[in-house]
Amino acid sequence: MPPATDATDGDARILDAGYRRYAGDRGGVAHAVRSVIATTLRRILGLRRPARSKILPVMSIVFAYLPATVFVGVVALFNRFGDDADARALIPEYSDYYGFIISAIVLFVTFVAPEAVCPDRRSRVLSLYLASPLTRMTYLLAKAASVAAVIGLVTLGPPLLLLLGLALQGEGPDGFLGFVTVLLRIFASGSMLALLFTSVSLGIASLTDRRAIAAAATLLVLVGSHIVAGTLEFGLNAPDESLLVSLLIAPFILVSHIYGETGDFTGLSTTATVTAVLGWAALGTGVAVLRYRSLQVTR
Repeated sequence: MPPATDATDGDARILDAGYRRYAGDRGGVAHAVRSVIATTLRRILGLRRPARSKILPVMSIVFAYLPATVFVGVVALFNRFGDDADARALIPEYSDYYGFIISAIVLFVTFVAPEAVCPDRRSRVLSLYLASPLTRMTYLLAKAASVAAVIGLVTLGPPLLLLLGLALQGEGPDGFLGFVTVLLRIFASGSMLALLFTSVSLGIASLTDRRAIAAAATLLVLVGSHIVAGTLEFGLNAPDESLLVSLLIAPFILVSHIYGETGDFTGLSTTATVTAVLGWAALGTGVAVLRYRSLQVTR
């Protein structure tokens, strides 16, 4: 830099050059995590983005809530014009509701995690996040919380809507204790599904920075695990526990156990089912953590 020169009154002078410390308020790690969660939720749901970004989330949410809306509407019509017993016979058990929305859940799971984490690495803004109070693990925790919250919209919300709708029509659980029991089971089942699919999808999405590849790989793992389980069980006559390999069977068997039912899988114990679900969750979480710990961040 050339030496400073004298300047007459009124002329601009550069007295100092360089960076200055930020002197404003600092929110800390908690504020940074909340900011990442809010930003990620808006991105996943397509808020403040073009209309095409809202198509998949809106379609998935509509497909997930539509059966519950129809069931409550049917009960309301039968209660008004028909027989209450006929109406209740048409309504599935709360544990069986996921069978009506499994396609919406799969669709949601395949695009949520890739949309949450892949763009940050592809556009090389991860280093900007890590320049804040966030570390790699708090960043990943914020992303996981966002993904779990969004997936919870289709695993927790629909059966909760069904419960509230039936209760308002006088077709809900018997008594206050029965209502609370079903409510707790809905929260336990929906939260378990959201956490499991969050772990698995984040683990897969952490391996690539391309959303399309991550979404396709997630769908392949979900459907592929189901095919493998079916081949083992029905093609090779493996024990019933082989069905727990499937990500489309194991968690929903656990849902049945949460509701105190066994359904068609009477030979599968709760212990084996919980072990399988925890194994999948641990595998997905481990892959994501190891990937982000070893990830080379470019500036």
